[in-house]
Amino acid sequence: MARSFDTAEPLAAGEGDITLSVSAARRIAMLIAEEADSGTMLRVTVSGGGCSGFQYGFAFETEQGPDDIAIEREGVVALVDRVSAGYMAGSEIDYVEDLIGAAFQVRNPNAVSACGCGTSFSLV
Repeated sequence: MARSFDTAEPLAAGEGDITLSVSAARRIAMLIAEEADSGTMLRVTVSGGGCSGFQYGFAFETEQGPDDIAIEREGVVALVDRVSAGYMAGSEIDYVEDLIGAAFQVRNPNAVSACGCGTSFSLV
């Protein structure tokens, strides 16, 4: 059953952990080292839009919100807010380098379709 973006319930504990790949953790660590800001974390969000209905957003920030889920690996942290986590249950945040380029991507088992760029997906 598809859920409406505006009424998504927060991810319950044990309902599908979100993980961070070794590749993503290493890339985050490298970017943090370049900026010389050890308190920086990768924020991953889900919002309405994109060519498939929902899209992922990736940004760096230094503060964790009270409802954020912190995913740690190899000394770095990725943050996902509870509403976005509901759409990402069981997902892996990865960093991929291929012929097209390099980017953070989410391997989401809940997505029934995705666009070619990998940042937009559909749950319906």
